[in-house]
Amino acid sequence: MASTMMATSLVGAPVQTPAVRGKASRHVTKAATEWYGPNRALWLGPYSGGDVPDYLTGEFPGDYGWDTAGLSADPEMFKQNRELEVIHSRWAMLGTVGCLTPELLSKYGNVDLPTPVWFSAGSQIFSDGGIDYLGNPNFVHAQSILAICGIQAVLMSLCEGYRCSGGPLGEPEDTLYPGEAFDPFNFAADPDTFSELKVKEIKNGRLAMFSMFGYFVQAIVTGKGPVENWAAHIADPANNNIFTDGVITRFAPN
Repeated sequence: MASTMMATSLVGAPVQTPAVRGKASRHVTKAATEWYGPNRALWLGPYSGGDVPDYLTGEFPGDYGWDTAGLSADPEMFKQNRELEVIHSRWAMLGTVGCLTPELLSKYGNVDLPTPVWFSAGSQIFSDGGIDYLGNPNFVHAQSILAICGIQAVLMSLCEGYRCSGGPLGEPEDTLYPGEAFDPFNFAADPDTFSELKVKEIKNGRLAMFSMFGYFVQAIVTGKGPVENWAAHIADPANNNIFTDGVITRFAPN
């Protein structure tokens, strides 16, 4: 007869879960204590000591107890910053893939793209022939920047309106993680798995935002895309790096 036990969920609330022995049970317990609650991993590990503010309780994903500037001391500001970070993280993850894909296809996939570098790829829309997504005119062909902006504004308004206020498919319980129609593959069906995915999302999102900043700096300094910079570095690491052909030497005084 299967028994049940009270376990603490990854979001800090007690949930009724089946008593599962073995690897799966150890996995859930480890994830719960590692990423949430008072025993979670902290930004300085055991050296964090008393530096963790009392308002960072480990309730939310990605809370490592670090807020030196006190940006989240106010609850309303904390809520706003959380939303800004998650939304920007999602855009950054999409952006990094979008920046890399044209260059990778052009350099290694033998796809003929007139301007594969991310910071100039969109300029093709102003050419006489317009822009072909992924170099295929039968996939998506666009010639009007006004049409693209108009369609994007309408679609984004509908999506954001539904995410924040609901719609005919249901009312979201959480505007950051609305679920329902926004989760067609039911990734959030299991609360423990869902909470672990939140941690993975914010960690990868933070890396993606940092990566996008790196793309911006590379574009300004080298005038090349990230794939080309990476290929040059791999081909000759000693002569193609930040010290020899980067920020340090580019902006060093003569």
